[in-house]
Amino acid sequence: MTDHDARIRHSWQTNADAWTRAVREQRIESRRLVTDAAILGAIADGPSRRVLDIGCGEGWLCRALAQSGSECVGVDASAPLIEAAQAVGGGRFEVMDYATLIEQGSVLGQFDALVCNFALLDEYIAPLLGALRERVAPGGRLLIQTVHPWAACGDEPYADGWRLETFASFGGEFSASMPWFFRTLESWLALLAASGWRLRMLREPCHPDTGKPCSLLLELQPLAS
Repeated sequence: MTDHDARIRHSWQTNADAWTRAVREQRIESRRLVTDAAILGAIADGPSRRVLDIGCGEGWLCRALAQSGSECVGVDASAPLIEAAQAVGGGRFEVMDYATLIEQGSVLGQFDALVCNFALLDEYIAPLLGALRERVAPGGRLLIQTVHPWAACGDEPYADGWRLETFASFGGEFSASMPWFFRTLESWLALLAASGWRLRMLREPCHPDTGKPCSLLLELQPLAS
């Protein structure tokens, strides 16, 4: 585990209660107005009988999908977040980090939709992306929603590299900052192609008032072997 990996995991362990409250009380404007509905809409656009939520957090997406009749499995490296998800229900929830998902993911079976909703934070995700091809049922899809590179770049150079999320805009409950790896749009597309995925659709959900993109939403299918 790299130092960045350890810091990411520490952040989600430490901030688990604060994150759970922020999500369940709908404190995050971009999620409330745009991105939650965007990922739900993208899932609903295709097969979704079985859904794997990778980096599920406190389980909101699985709960929402279960109401529509989907069978949902949520995995996350943060044990406190999985405990919060299990306490409410709405799916099967397992503590599982990237490495475990790569090595033992076959026990979960295959899925119509794999979802990474603001969950791919590390630099070295190519092995995970490659392994996820084995978890897709015939005709299934991988859906990735992440920060929009152009919007998230801010005053920093538009180049791949580590950034720091302090959660300052979420209020004072978050005590541990989190490193995350910024990718340009070009880098995202190159990484996914090299990992064996074909881009099927690209969406840019926008804020209803500003008209600026709140996220980048990618729909992918495995390349033919």
